[in-house]
Amino acid sequence: MLAAIVAGGCFPCRADDATAGKKSVNEQSVPSRGLPAEVVTNHTITLNGEKVAFTARAGAVHLRDAQSDAPQADVAYVSYERAGAESLSRPIAFVFNGGPGAGSAWLGLGALSPWRLHMANALSPSAPPTIVENAESWLTFADLVFVDPPGTGYSKILGDGEDLRKRFFSVQGDADALAVVLRKWLTTHRRLASPKYLVGESYGSFRAVKLVHALRERESVGVTGLILISPVLDFTWLDARNLLSFAAYLPSFAAVTRGAKDRAALADVEEYAGGAYLTDLLKGVRDADALSRLSARVAQFTGLNSKIVSQLGGRVHVKTFSRERARDDQRILSAYDGEVAGFDPAPFSQESDWEDPVLDTLRTPLGAAMSRIVTEKLEWPINDARYEILNAQVAHQWDYGRGGRVSAEAVSDLREALALDPRLKVLIVHGITDLVTPYFATKLLLDQLPAFGDGSRVQFVVLPGGHMPYVRDESRRALRDTARTSIERN
Repeated sequence: MLAAIVAGGCFPCRADDATAGKKSVNEQSVPSRGLPAEVVTNHTITLNGEKVAFTARAGAVHLRDAQSDAPQADVAYVSYERAGAESLSRPIAFVFNGGPGAGSAWLGLGALSPWRLHMANALSPSAPPTIVENAESWLTFADLVFVDPPGTGYSKILGDGEDLRKRFFSVQGDADALAVVLRKWLTTHRRLASPKYLVGESYGSFRAVKLVHALRERESVGVTGLILISPVLDFTWLDARNLLSFAAYLPSFAAVTRGAKDRAALADVEEYAGGAYLTDLLKGVRDADALSRLSARVAQFTGLNSKIVSQLGGRVHVKTFSRERARDDQRILSAYDGEVAGFDPAPFSQESDWEDPVLDTLRTPLGAAMSRIVTEKLEWPINDARYEILNAQVAHQWDYGRGGRVSAEAVSDLREALALDPRLKVLIVHGITDLVTPYFATKLLLDQLPAFGDGSRVQFVVLPGGHMPYVRDESRRALRDTARTSIERN
């Protein structure tokens, strides 16, 4: 059981982590059922012809109950710090994935780390987890700390109480616990004075925005910048019960149909989705003229049969688009990148359930590659523990707060953070064919925010690709370059 909840709803916990700088775990005490102490190793890789030396750490922050001292959770991390850099001025980025329930290996071995999964062979669950040096690593301009919340990666909940699990698997509890983890990591490794960035993908971006407040108010840690990749900032905009969601998805559907690589190729679709489409949609299905107009335009933009679009009232859901767009070829499109198609397991059935051709093909080699990195290169004695690359139980049990998932939003938190701290900068990056968190939803939300100064504090970038745009080589390079520019301008 959770011993007590203090005012404001934060975790009643303290945190301990392994002593930094140790090269062996033999001298460290390891909590029962917990994770091993931190292990430090040194490495050198070649990035763009330059030898880059760095220190890697694999360890865990141990969260304990503030009153009883009972262990609550071990939160695993992997960090990379460039050798010889001035730590006080060197930016440090804390990286999270989303889900909820996703491990940080997606961003780590997909885009940011010194090593990455060789993607050319990765779009198959049986592909070997080949690891290569990552020419697009962010280590050239920032130190990196990859954090796996409880229930993801190697992180684990140690307490037995159901209340504790519910607390970790909630929006506010997650932010409060991770704020403690980040503050303790910074303190232990003497990086409190460094410029600090939060990097999140999908729900990890939602988490990062929430963390700004928790770090500032509870842990006295200020955040210099946010880098949000494929973010969801307001779940209402992804819910089919909200008519605005159909407008939000339409440009991404058109991007798939046209093979568009940038927003310029979709200017007419954006104008229509944010204007005439909504006007006709709000007139309702009883207005025959409005229904005819929007059905014709939506069919044109999506490539779907106009009869199907008309039967749907001009309201095309992601699953409908994913199946109907390539149905003649007995294929389905990935929601995580609409330009990637896989076989439909039941092409002649009225309904079909399928594994995603991107998400579910990448998860196996990514998880295996992360296990290889941790055990073979970082030498963390994790033994036979499984790396949770995507834990569905976390997602199923997640508490989004009052009103549920559909009411969860982080726009107000982002608004508050930008208004309070004039130094805070935000970079938002989307993939143009992402059918999970469509870029136009974020664009419409950002249009409702004040300028907060000269208007340049929030940058919005759309790249070729889907929810994980970095799967594509050119987008991984563009993501690195955009992030470097964002960090260096601070």
